[in-house]
Amino acid sequence: MKQVIQGILSLIMRGVFMLAAVVFFASLALVVALLLALWLLRALWARITGKPVSPWTFQFNRQALWQRFHPAPGPGSAASRTDADVIDVEIKDVSEVREIKPPQQ
Repeated sequence: MKQVIQGILSLIMRGVFMLAAVVFFASLALVVALLLALWLLRALWARITGKPVSPWTFQFNRQALWQRFHPAPGPGSAASRTDADVIDVEIKDVSEVREIKPPQQ
């Protein structure tokens, strides 16, 4: 008897989950269809009025994000130093290529 009840409950739960999945998929398809219809109406109106059809885009200010994580240098920081603060170093010519031979045994 216990197995019969578990089988019935399992069947009911599968049905509930299947119904929930169908409702979710149908609502998602409806939202996509409504957005498509709205975009097509917008494109049709633009064509009728002679305006160019512009895509829907999401724009954000990249400069504000950059400045948030890389703030402008303040006085005394490494980026605000002048060329006079640079220490001269000796320049070596590294353009010469030499062949390196393995040691002979």
